[in-house]
Amino acid sequence: MTGLLLIAVEEEDIGTGPIGLLIVLLMLVVTFFLIRNMSGRLKRLPREFPDERTPEQRADDERKDGPKG
Repeated sequence: MTGLLLIAVEEEDIGTGPIGLLIVLLMLVVTFFLIRNMSGRLKRLPREFPDERTPEQRADDERKDGPKG
């Protein structure tokens, strides 16, 4: 069985190795730049975002969950 597979592979002209390598390298470069970009964007984000709830919503949450602290 393996002899048949070897013959089939030897008969075909396989030339996709360099193209596959180029695609993998291109994907690695793109991934590097994406990670670098996202890292910079995350550094610019504030530690905590302001509370956008109204005072009534905050009071309702405190009544349901109890005071924080």
